[in-house]
Amino acid sequence: MRRGTKIFAGLGLLGVAVLAAVLLADYQPWKTLQPAVVAQAPRNDVISRGEYLARVGDCIACHTAPGGREFAGLRAMPTPFGNIFVPNITPDDETGIGTWSADDFYKMMHTGRSKNGEVLYPAMPYANYTKVTRADSDAIYAYLMSVPPVKQANRPHELRFPFNNRELLVGWRTLYFSQGEYQPDASKDKEWNRGAYLVQGLGHCSMCHTAVSALGGSRDQQAFSGGMIPNQNWYAPSLTSNREAGLGDWEIHEITDLLQAGASKRATTYGPMAEVTFHSLQYLNDEDARAMAVYLKSLPPKDEARAPPQAQLVAPATMELGRQVYTAQCAMCHGNEGKGFPPAFPPLANNQSIEMASPVNAVRMILNGGYAPATRRNPRPYGMPPFAHILNDEQVAAVATYVRVAWGNGGTPVSTAQANALRVVPQE
Repeated sequence: MRRGTKIFAGLGLLGVAVLAAVLLADYQPWKTLQPAVVAQAPRNDVISRGEYLARVGDCIACHTAPGGREFAGLRAMPTPFGNIFVPNITPDDETGIGTWSADDFYKMMHTGRSKNGEVLYPAMPYANYTKVTRADSDAIYAYLMSVPPVKQANRPHELRFPFNNRELLVGWRTLYFSQGEYQPDASKDKEWNRGAYLVQGLGHCSMCHTAVSALGGSRDQQAFSGGMIPNQNWYAPSLTSNREAGLGDWEIHEITDLLQAGASKRATTYGPMAEVTFHSLQYLNDEDARAMAVYLKSLPPKDEARAPPQAQLVAPATMELGRQVYTAQCAMCHGNEGKGFPPAFPPLANNQSIEMASPVNAVRMILNGGYAPATRRNPRPYGMPPFAHILNDEQVAAVATYVRVAWGNGGTPVSTAQANALRVVPQE
């Protein structure tokens, strides 16, 4: 099992067919958010715990529009079915959840139904949040009731027919929703169960790292097997395959470094996962970070055999063009032999993320660049500049092909059509 550094471009904890955190090279949505503000009333342990759990659940990322007030909603979530606009969850009586009780809030988390009984669209990850305990739900509710109320009316969704008919959600829930709090596995220890609870519940990691059907749902049997994040052009790699992002051969501290700092000697987070790390994972306490690492490392491995070198599949002219572009644009940071200078500049040789079946993330990084998140443990991260304005489609395809097959890598060639298709990045 090799130890090549992986670039987790597109890991994420946000939304099945609903997430819209598309990051351009010069666009980092978290920079436009207002500083965190909490009510001036005296704090207590329940509210403090609720704030922590809300961060674990990454509530702010969906419920705060770029440049908007925290938790006031109105962020557009592009989906294959149209735009969903997230609601205001500040304690405003008229436009937020100020009139909700703790029972109402738990019902929403546990059953996916609003206070009035209306079934929620699965943009709200209630298929995961149903696992949250009543005590944790009450703590999050207490925290949300403590933030400043914002009077900002919600915006109706813009979903195409027939997806604007909520009655169709009954069928979706039959296929993809299983209600019930997390039940500990008696065969596992307390730490493993804590990690499973956080990953499967508040963390809702499977929502990005699992392929979704045409209806925007996924089954538990497919969890963490990897898939495209709809409407984003990022691939969330499999967490069970060591050919992609499987963690079975990682040390626990390497996983916790990635979760809390956003960068380690084994990986760096880019794309949607960078936002998740910025808003959520960097705030994990050491015990919870370790518990999540223990659980993630235990996921059953699949397809562990490394793909053989694929350079023979590439035309010599394409390899030469790719080599020339790499030498001119990439070698300064990643080295002539692709060994990089980790953790600042990850190696490209012997790198699972470069060799994945899907070339999407590698091409996106070349076109749009990428920035690791600034975190408390890594406040001044390194980034990669964009090359979309410098390289044409043929050059992008050639250099992407080169890094995927050079130095014994087992990736497959990238076509100019694939490079061109990824130039157009979805916008919020």
